[in-house]
Amino acid sequence: MFLILRNVNLRRAVVSPSFGAAADFFSSQPPQTRTLHRNKRGGVCTSPNRKCSGRPYNVPPSAEFVARVSGIPTMAKLPHQETADGLDAAFVGVPIDTGTSNRPGARFGPRQIRVESALLRAYNSGTRAAPYESLMVADIGDVNVNVYDLKDTIAYPILQAVAEKNGPVGLVHVDAHADTSDVVLGEKIGHGTPFRRCVEEGLLDCSRVVQIGLRGSGYSPDSYEWSRAQGFRVVQAEECWFKSLAPLMAEVRGQMGSGPVYLSFDIDALDPGFAPGTGTPEIAGLTPIQGVEIIRGCRGLNLVGCDLVEVSPPYDTTGNTALTGANLLFEMMCVLPKVKYY
Repeated sequence: MFLILRNVNLRRAVVSPSFGAAADFFSSQPPQTRTLHRNKRGGVCTSPNRKCSGRPYNVPPSAEFVARVSGIPTMAKLPHQETADGLDAAFVGVPIDTGTSNRPGARFGPRQIRVESALLRAYNSGTRAAPYESLMVADIGDVNVNVYDLKDTIAYPILQAVAEKNGPVGLVHVDAHADTSDVVLGEKIGHGTPFRRCVEEGLLDCSRVVQIGLRGSGYSPDSYEWSRAQGFRVVQAEECWFKSLAPLMAEVRGQMGSGPVYLSFDIDALDPGFAPGTGTPEIAGLTPIQGVEIIRGCRGLNLVGCDLVEVSPPYDTTGNTALTGANLLFEMMCVLPKVKYY
């Protein structure tokens, strides 16, 4: 699992010991490390001695000058730092899969996503977003997880931390599965139960929850009855076939309003023909284009954090699932509040 989080104080442990890990996430201190400058002619420069703006940001090295295969793999070749001090947003890896119900291997997801992210560049050519001219961002490494604890769920403790700061939040949940089971194999905490636990604890504003891409065989005739009963908007994969999701996302933006929103994207929302490296694949899913439309459709929302989960590299030796995940994370960064667009 990979996270992009902002405006959450790093001093708060968001994965409690009972969940097998202790994780601290980011803060929003004034940026104060590296520099990117834009000169009057619009050219990017990295030397503070030139006549540029002087505002400091972390900027990944361009593959025009530094070979992608060189250096230590960090997310998008950003600098690594131990804490989120001075950052507007941070990339955090959570290498855990001990509670998976089917195929393991997601513990290797953050590492492989970092490797594949070397292909990312500084600007979003599709939207003209310039995140590295807008936000101080760094890779702050991985959570030191307890791989012997079998209670594996990430979204639940993260949303506990987010709600502690922001109150109940809206949720854009992109997934093949609703993750709203009550008990699985006698356990109430697992990767199929987090959003039911979140509702029970009042972490979600249920009128501002949308689940997109749900599909597959189920344990009952209507697998999503509970979600609808809570007030969630459920968009099954069948409603997404053969169409652009831009109109849907216009409706979602209206539903979410100006309140805080969390974006959770399970890679298995995509059809396994595009993203086979995952633990619980379901056929007839979304396309990568639709995945990008969903994320870009979140521009303008008050996003307080994002995650990309369930990338399992052993089930895709081509690396394409991790590459797709890296690009989706970049798209998420581009829609964070205050990102500059040309």
